Amino acid sequence: MKKLALLLVVLISITACSEKESNLVVSGEIKGLKKGTLYLQKIKDTTLVNVDSVVVNGDPTFSLETYLESPQIMYLYLEKVDNNRYDDRIEFFADEGQVTITTKLDKFETGANIVGSVNQEKLMEYRKMISRFNDQNLDLIKESFEAEKAQDEEKLLEIDKKYDRLLKRKYLYTVNFAINNKEHEIAPYLALSEVFDANIKYLDTIYTSLAPKVRKSKYGQELKDYLKERRKLEKIEKKVEEQTASENS
Repeated sequence: MKKLALLLVVLISITACSEKESNLVVSGEIKGLKKGTLYLQKIKDTTLVNVDSVVVNGDPTFSLETYLESPQIMYLYLEKVDNNRYDDRIEFFADEGQVTITTKLDKFETGANIVGSVNQEKLMEYRKMISRFNDQNLDLIKESFEAEKAQDEEKLLEIDKKYDRLLKRKYLYTVNFAINNKEHEIAPYLALSEVFDANIKYLDTIYTSLAPKVRKSKYGQELKDYLKERRKLEKIEKKVEEQTASENS
């Protein structure tokens, strides 16, 4: 009997230790929402998983919480009663502390106002600038369509050069933005999400510039692992090229 009691105490202690207290609270208001379910989500092993949820029934305010091992991108997902899946997920950069999200039902994603971590502020700053590059890209697509219609080969070549220059500017802006924000987790995140296919020297420059605490973060570790894999692949590709060249000589 004593052994059973001792075993129960040990099991309870292990369970208590494994359940870490929440260090992130996501709260706010969705104007116009009467009924629905809100989910706090994150990506785990390439899969989107729910970490908390709340049913909304009349009161448009909400509060969700979880424990964060490291700052990371998270999502607020709204499952509506009408099952309309358009404009239903808000992305934000979460960190320990409080995140406040206010929005409207009819513009759930596009009309969201997010107040939270420094990483979130930096993410909004980055995307504001990137939207300008995207607008220029749309203009080039329109020009390309018109040139194709007119069968203007010279114009198409000119547009291709403009597109290459625009892409290079976008990549360099992202790399510089990451380096200038090396004290924050936004830096390795942008390297992985926005310029993962850039020349490895740029990615390596971002990684080596990171502050020690950022290198140890979720995205810092992922960038380190990604660089390791890229180097392996480049070595393999180089060997294949050398072997092909040797066979053809």
